[in-house]
Amino acid sequence: MGSRGSLVVILRQARSLAALVLVAAPLAGCLGYDGVINRGAIVEERKVAQVKVGMSAQQVLALLGTPSTTSTIGGDAWYYFSQRIERQLAFMPPEVADQHILAVYFDKAKKVQRIADYGLKDGKVVDFLARTTPTAGAEFNFIRNMLAKLTSF
Repeated sequence: MGSRGSLVVILRQARSLAALVLVAAPLAGCLGYDGVINRGAIVEERKVAQVKVGMSAQQVLALLGTPSTTSTIGGDAWYYFSQRIERQLAFMPPEVADQHILAVYFDKAKKVQRIADYGLKDGKVVDFLARTTPTAGAEFNFIRNMLAKLTSF
């Protein structure tokens, strides 16, 4: 039973090793996964802080880059959309962790009139810069719809 017994032991060890590889291989892909996906315009807070009332549209463009979209509803505005999605594990469904719409409003002379940073807090649109909730109207509905569409991806 010497050589035959050692062959059986070697086959058992090989089978155990193969089973371990089959279980560990799919999990190896999860080790380098950080679970964070950023979508849209990633605008640094320090750059947003540099945007001041009275700046020209060209200066804002140079500072923040091309907006995600623009609007002419009730005046001229540029919108920068951003969204952060997180997943605990690669095979888990994604969840929206944070989303914002940075809005830069211009007057007729294309100078910055005001800035707002809209996001969802407890299901309501909130301007994080002014700490206010916008009232109903064309602009409010536009922003609420944009935030709702961002979460539908």
